[in-house]
Amino acid sequence: MEKNYKDDLILGLEKINVEYDDEKIKKCLAYINFLLAYNQKINLTAIKNPHEIILKHFLDSLAILNFIEIKNFKVIDIGTGAGFPGVPIKIFCPEIELTLLDSIEKKIKFLSLLKNELGLQKVNCINARAEDFIKKNNARENYDLCVSRAVAKLNVLSEICLPFVKLNGFFVAYKGFEIEDEFSKAKNCIKKLGGGKINIKDVNIFDDENKNFIRHKLIFVTKLFHSESKFPRDYVKILKKPL
Repeated sequence: MEKNYKDDLILGLEKINVEYDDEKIKKCLAYINFLLAYNQKINLTAIKNPHEIILKHFLDSLAILNFIEIKNFKVIDIGTGAGFPGVPIKIFCPEIELTLLDSIEKKIKFLSLLKNELGLQKVNCINARAEDFIKKNNARENYDLCVSRAVAKLNVLSEICLPFVKLNGFFVAYKGFEIEDEFSKAKNCIKKLGGGKINIKDVNIFDDENKNFIRHKLIFVTKLFHSESKFPRDYVKILKKPL
């Protein structure tokens, strides 16, 4: 079975024009196997089919590499869950320094084990809420790139994520395909938090064998101005009164 999903992984990477080598493929397969085994004990992902994991987690995470060159970046993945998109990005851009942040302890425990299993260097696994972590760990405006596939609305995500980003750095949100209303409501928030130029990129990935199709948007926000120190507010306040 592993050979089949190795072929799927290679074919998928070629479809999205992401370069690979034997070592990267080996790490991805080890990641998939480790995730599947660990998921039998603790539910980390509802997706349990290796072919769907490749499509919906790996290829979706790596599509960002078509639009931005990530080299020697400090990267933070907020609400990382089982490590997506941060860990696939790390595998394909091994020189980055990566922080994986999630408020759920069991997920960070998994990621700490995964880091050792894959032999990944310069990876920090942090169990904390983003709005707490930024206040206590000198993390404000400390990252070249902040990524998030969290399910929160874009205005909520922007307040949580943009304060982590350095000037001229980037916040990238992985969102669904229908985002017009959500994006419209987030524009003011993005501007207030120092965001400048916004680029929206389409991600379209088709899986021939299983007839699955992913249509997502990547929202790229360039950080041009400092975020006020009062942001992000506590999560309850963000939800109660979004910017």
